Amino acid sequence: MEFRPCIDIHNGKVKQIVGGSLKDEGNAAEENFVSEQDAVFFAEFYKKYKVRGGHIILLNREGSEHYEASRMQAMAALKAFPGGLQIGGGIHPGNAVGYLNAGASHVIVTSYVFQGGNIHYGRLKELADLIGRERLVLDLSCRKRNGAYYIVTDRWQNYTEAELNEETLDLLSAYCSEFLVHAVDVEGKAEGIERPIVSLLGEWGKLPVTYAGGVHDFQDLELLRMLGKERVNVTIGSALDLFGGNMKFSDVIAWMYGGTDGADEKQSADETI
Repeated sequence: MEFRPCIDIHNGKVKQIVGGSLKDEGNAAEENFVSEQDAVFFAEFYKKYKVRGGHIILLNREGSEHYEASRMQAMAALKAFPGGLQIGGGIHPGNAVGYLNAGASHVIVTSYVFQGGNIHYGRLKELADLIGRERLVLDLSCRKRNGAYYIVTDRWQNYTEAELNEETLDLLSAYCSEFLVHAVDVEGKAEGIERPIVSLLGEWGKLPVTYAGGVHDFQDLELLRMLGKERVNVTIGSALDLFGGNMKFSDVIAWMYGGTDGADEKQSADETI
């Protein structure tokens, strides 16, 4: 189990939002936190703490009014921490290589592969062949409908017919090296994790997977560790002090790894944010 940091960028700003509130129309979202710092600040911060494998997510649709401002933030962050961060949001064959060349360790893909409600394996194979399976992460972010969890696309606005289950994980694992799963119904609410999702991911356990959504205290981390069988990595957003929450970054690192990798020699998160 590892801590995986995040940099969510919306309308050119680093933010934490309520996941289910994101809309293309008007580039609207319910905001929990808008940082005064840019994406480079957070990339350099994670680099100092030697916390790798985090993800940058572009929350604006490609071609929208604020997309270019968000993309430039992302590119600068990749340059600040080369090889340390993944990137997702509007990834397709036309830009995937560019992001990798800019410093991304992996690209994270959803909407290009899940279109019209279905999994397009031809597109998935195309991407895997282009950049290599080892540099491809699939975002299987999901929402609950009729008692099951279904993968959602287009900034979590549209349901697919692909259910998040062991069969789907098995089929997709042939094309990627890792999964990212946002529990969208609790994303940004800091009210507790989606236990069924974490349990499923922990039971499956065949590839690295990062869970995001709902973590609000260290009891949630303990629960995630238990249900995930030490196999599920975790992202903390709105509950983290970097984003206005109550969980101190340094305490999370100490809890996760039993130390702070020299963090006591650096300024605390409270002092630097």
